[in-house]
Amino acid sequence: MLQMNYQQAIDFLYSQLPMFSRMGSAAFKKDLTNTRILCERLGNPHTKFKSIHVGGTNGKGSVSHMLAAVLQTAGFKTGLYTSPHLYDFRERIRINGEMVDESFVTDFVQKVIPWVDEIQPSFFEITVAMAFEYFAQQKVDIAVIEVGLGGRLDSTNIITPELSVITNIGWDHMNMLGDSLDKIAFEKAGIIKHNIPVVIGEMLPETEPVFREVAEQKDAKIFDVTEYLHPVLHETKDDRLHITYQGKDGLEIKVATDLVGIYQLKNVATVLTAIKVLKKDWSIDQNAIDAGLRNAKKLTGLHGRWEIIHREPTIVLEVAHNKNGMEQMVQHIKQLSLNQLHIIIGTVKDKDVDATLEILPKEAVYYFTQANIPRALDKTELQSKALAFYLKGKTYENVNVAIDEAKSNAMPDDLIIVCGSIFLVAEVYRDTDSYY
Repeated sequence: MLQMNYQQAIDFLYSQLPMFSRMGSAAFKKDLTNTRILCERLGNPHTKFKSIHVGGTNGKGSVSHMLAAVLQTAGFKTGLYTSPHLYDFRERIRINGEMVDESFVTDFVQKVIPWVDEIQPSFFEITVAMAFEYFAQQKVDIAVIEVGLGGRLDSTNIITPELSVITNIGWDHMNMLGDSLDKIAFEKAGIIKHNIPVVIGEMLPETEPVFREVAEQKDAKIFDVTEYLHPVLHETKDDRLHITYQGKDGLEIKVATDLVGIYQLKNVATVLTAIKVLKKDWSIDQNAIDAGLRNAKKLTGLHGRWEIIHREPTIVLEVAHNKNGMEQMVQHIKQLSLNQLHIIIGTVKDKDVDATLEILPKEAVYYFTQANIPRALDKTELQSKALAFYLKGKTYENVNVAIDEAKSNAMPDDLIIVCGSIFLVAEVYRDTDSYY
């Protein structure tokens, strides 16, 4: 076989393997067999490092990045596996914030190509095995592993972690995970392992019985975040969200994070509870917690969570893409002082678009567009659906044309927000000074 270069390796991954981001549910393998086979052939790398497994409907990416930031600040060589990426495939696999080497990606793809016809793995299955192999090879102290979709049958679910974390349960991927919150919770609860503690960020009447039953079956101790921490004050200043929590013992806990969305109140509480559990076996002092949270984006390279890329007018990138995520985004907007709101939105076909549109503010000016992937909902169809909810605006060929139009229409104290799909946010031009 001819030696590949990095671009050829990436082209192979994108073109030869079923990708959920492009195809949707057709690329989702409801089975762990392929991942197990791949990892067996690699010598079971997932058994050679310690890990934390993070699942949930919303917030799992933020929680994963914040946990990794704290752990690496505490002096641990920390792996971080997340998905999908925004700009560079290598964002998915990091150690102490540094993306995986191009040479490793190339060598790994070259190694597994002879197995592809036989095993027929998906893009996600290959990338999970790649991450595990890299973390094992680099001898990380611990890796934070974000679930891709669901939990029980997600490719990442072959690990036995130090701790499982489930951020919350909401309406997303119902065609694959179930049409009720308790069914979705059952799939997410699949990451709970025998005798391994689990942190639950949010309990709902429909989901709590599911979590407690699964945890009891697995002899896994549950830590309900809402029993330990309650946010009592928050403010945004100096590009950070400053939060005061009241602890279970009545003591106040004050922290700040560079993830400034109001919805991070729950995520930070989940991280603090997870660290409380980890501190039993891991040396994590308060300085590491404070510094890790204050600089989480900088330390781990996180983008797209209330990310401000321009001032006057303010332009924000927000990867909210389902009902719960949009509700949290709208809650944040309501707390801002602004003149006019401009919403640039594009979504995908397999989401409950109506449920999302129903909660968006009617007074905003809308710019309907779509990402350049087969799963994208046609911008004209999105515009038509939005009109039924009295959301009005024009269609635009792509997100950058929409941003240019919104900028030309906006006053300095307006807010322009790009949302609806991580794939839409990923197409925003970032290599020009015009957006900074």
